[in-house]
Amino acid sequence: MVGLIPLFAVSTIEPEVLDKLPHFKRRLNWFIANRPELIENVSCMRTPGMGERRLLAVAYRERLEKVLKVMLDESEFLSPYGIRAVSRFHKDNPYVLHINGDEHRVDYEPAESSSGLFGGNSNWRGPIWFPVNYLLVESLQKFHHYYGDDLKIECPTGSGNMMNLWEVSQELSRRMSRIFLRDENGKRPVYGENGKFQDDPHFRDHVLFYEYFHGDDGSGVGASHQTGWTGLVAKLLQQSGE
Repeated sequence: MVGLIPLFAVSTIEPEVLDKLPHFKRRLNWFIANRPELIENVSCMRTPGMGERRLLAVAYRERLEKVLKVMLDESEFLSPYGIRAVSRFHKDNPYVLHINGDEHRVDYEPAESSSGLFGGNSNWRGPIWFPVNYLLVESLQKFHHYYGDDLKIECPTGSGNMMNLWEVSQELSRRMSRIFLRDENGKRPVYGENGKFQDDPHFRDHVLFYEYFHGDDGSGVGASHQTGWTGLVAKLLQQSGE
């Protein structure tokens, strides 16, 4: 997930907004013209995109495409329920580091951590976390505001299905929402194999907002009252309806 966080650093500037900020516009153009060594590894702020917008982003187009190719690979980060915190590649290929005779390793762990690190129940080694997934949805939408249909990416990677970045954001949003919705068997992935929550009429329609979610089956993990961030699913559902 650390490698995906640079995608969050993105914003677009509408031309009419830029025209209302003449001093900022002058400094922006000066910076582009006079500090090439500082802009060579970020997106091109010079070229207007869709709607004559300017793009301010860390990831330039080629880097963005390379990151998304890995992020949207179902054998790596893309789960049926969102983006995993660690690539599933590490399930069979753990990262191992030996220091002073001690072995340190990162395995793919889609649910609770097997390590006592950080208190023993906090896991960024595979589960799906809503805050970062939501930021990825927003970032993809902002990139689309600049690139439009000029940039399409294969989603999922290897499927042959090409989408613009807005469509990719909606696909990710659907996968996240799927955690809480009934599947073809009438089961909510969020409740996993918990029969009472799945079937009991007093529980089955009262959805809990878990802290994070199993990277493979979408079941809720950790605290069950994280409305502060998992409640973001309401915004995703609203946007899908619109």
